[in-house]
Amino acid sequence: MPPKQKSKSWAELKQAGNECFKTGQYGEATNLYSQAIKALEKNSKRNPEDLSILYSNRAASYLKDGNCGECVKDCNMSLELSQFNVKSLLRRAAASEALERYRQAYVDYKTALQIDCNIAAAHDGTNRMTKALTETDGPSWREKLPPIPTVPLSVKEKLAQKSAGNVTQQSPTPQQNGTTQTKKPAPSDKEIKKAQALKEEGNALVKKGEHKKAIEKYSQSLKHNPTEVTTYTNRALCYLSVKQYRDAIRDCDEALVIDSNNVKALYRRAQAHKELKVRARVFITALQLLIPTQRNQTLVSKVSAGFQAKRQNKKHFLP
Repeated sequence: MPPKQKSKSWAELKQAGNECFKTGQYGEATNLYSQAIKALEKNSKRNPEDLSILYSNRAASYLKDGNCGECVKDCNMSLELSQFNVKSLLRRAAASEALERYRQAYVDYKTALQIDCNIAAAHDGTNRMTKALTETDGPSWREKLPPIPTVPLSVKEKLAQKSAGNVTQQSPTPQQNGTTQTKKPAPSDKEIKKAQALKEEGNALVKKGEHKKAIEKYSQSLKHNPTEVTTYTNRALCYLSVKQYRDAIRDCDEALVIDSNNVKALYRRAQAHKELKVRARVFITALQLLIPTQRNQTLVSKVSAGFQAKRQNKKHFLP
């Protein structure tokens, strides 16, 4: 009988998760962080801060995988254990922004800035949320915000010492993430203005639920300025609404070429892939119901294998 393998410690599982995350294996990283969380929760001498970090790490994996809802849940857990974990605040803000929960995102960005006023991503996020909330809630948007926590001075000093020199490692947010971005030829000021006007027309059509007309406006806008990330992600949202999932994936890919950590692009691409997988399963099930004979079961198996191979070969899947 082979000797029983020694189970890995939570720290080893965490390290393995970190390695998977670095190489873009976000699903496996999520699995390893989950195992680490279970292992640490069984430890009666556990440090709440260690558990907070594990939840925050798993949140980062969910965020990269476009699973913003689970990211928010894990950030909530992390912040319950360590109230002012900056990375968790930034990750929750990014996920909330992708989910268009702009008030919560604003609160988290502002809280992060209380801890460290030099976080560029938090400044940019605050500016984006200010603009979005002004558009949606009008001049009195601040009155509708949830309370912004006050960070005690003692906490600021402690966290500032801990995070000294690590500001650039903070979690990325949409359109401002510190990653290398691919640059396309810069359009002229005239082209940018024209593109912006067309994009705003598209946005107005989306609010009316006229997604097909909005797609046309966004397409015209991109002819004038093919470097605007939000136009791609906005058009992707429209493609999702009209069930053109492959077109949505293409737009998300274009957005990610320009901004490799854009959360909305990751999230919408994940949504599109999910819908395509569901449709594939429905098609295969229909075949099984219609042709249950042994001979045709072989056909079903081939179709299923074909979908699987197509999935594996697709460059669109989350990195």
